[in-house]
Amino acid sequence: MSVINVPTREEISPANQALFDNIKKSVGSVPNLYATFAHSEHALGSYLALQGAKSSIMGKAREVVNLVVSQVNGCEYCLAAHTVIGKMHGLSDEQILEVRSGNASFDLKLDALASLVRNLVLERGHADPKVIDAFIAAGWTKANLVDVIVAVGDKTITNYLHAATRVPVDFPPAPKLPE
Repeated sequence: MSVINVPTREEISPANQALFDNIKKSVGSVPNLYATFAHSEHALGSYLALQGAKSSIMGKAREVVNLVVSQVNGCEYCLAAHTVIGKMHGLSDEQILEVRSGNASFDLKLDALASLVRNLVLERGHADPKVIDAFIAAGWTKANLVDVIVAVGDKTITNYLHAATRVPVDFPPAPKLPE
């Protein structure tokens, strides 16, 4: 059950209305979690700027970050959304489930990324130096490391927003991980 409402276009500021219009134009609708940012005059624009910022972690790699962070944080909304988006980036159902567990045996470079992200989130940023060394050894760079940390922060924001607001999930539910 939601603790706050998902605002409608009529309930938000003109600046946020313009952002809603742009989101709707690009993706067809305004996802509930994005709409929830619009309770704040500035949060939606700030979040969209962060999400759209240039990064060396894009596409499939970005979805690995999003899925691992959301799994560790238990965000049902972001797991649902990024299961859909992960498929759009070429991840299979089986690969998505594996990535959520912090592994990617189908790609050694993505495996090192998934392992790093899981370690970072579980250890609240205090990553094991061996995990960072393995990440670098897999072909990632120091710049990639910094961009991964920014991407973890990005996803943590939405995970926390959903955890606090419990707005309805408007994506197909993500499957449960096998036990």
